[in-house]
Amino acid sequence: MNNFRVLKKIIILGLILALPGFLYYLLTAKGKNRYKPLPVYGPKQVAKTGHKFHGKFIPDTIFHKLNDFNLIDQNGNLLSLKSFDKKIIVFNFFYIRGGQQSNKINIAVDSLAALYSRNKMVYFVSVSVDPERDKGSVLKAYADQNKPVYPHRLFLTGDTTNVYNLARNGLLVDALKTTDGQFIYSNKLVLVDSEKRIRGYYSSIMPDDISRITDEIKVLITEELRKNDKPLY
Repeated sequence: MNNFRVLKKIIILGLILALPGFLYYLLTAKGKNRYKPLPVYGPKQVAKTGHKFHGKFIPDTIFHKLNDFNLIDQNGNLLSLKSFDKKIIVFNFFYIRGGQQSNKINIAVDSLAALYSRNKMVYFVSVSVDPERDKGSVLKAYADQNKPVYPHRLFLTGDTTNVYNLARNGLLVDALKTTDGQFIYSNKLVLVDSEKRIRGYYSSIMPDDISRITDEIKVLITEELRKNDKPLY
């Protein structure tokens, strides 16, 4: 009986040790379509530089990247693109008076932040399209209502130039104030990699899209770990 228990412990330990390697194998070799490298969204340019493959010159591609910004989080910290150096970011837009639509978007983001609450590589950033009303103290009160407040879960505000420039020219989504004081903004979650390139768009109200971004965040984490030769566990 003792020998059986020892053998059982050895088998369990072996499975635990083998699991990270097996997951890595799935992500990089035998995974399904969702584990293939993610596309890069936005306009592209052909660079003058390149590399040779089988004797043929292959020009490099210059991908669209986020432009810099200066915004303030719910804790009063001034943040720029440099603040997220080598980080993966999930962006969304909302405003506190936005009612059910804004609440649904942020509930979806909160669920993702909970899943990745222990991962220092991933940030979840909600940007207000109504910065005139959604000041830092207002955002702080709003964030504190959503318990628990997960690390790397940020709510940003700032001047309209920075907010709308980030939305339209950086993340390539709609964000504008109408003449009657209302706001039109995208309900999409935007996945951005560590090089600040757009890697995915997801509807915050579609369960299939939430499931897809959950998986595709893992793909970007794997890409980042491989790129930096970091252990997967």
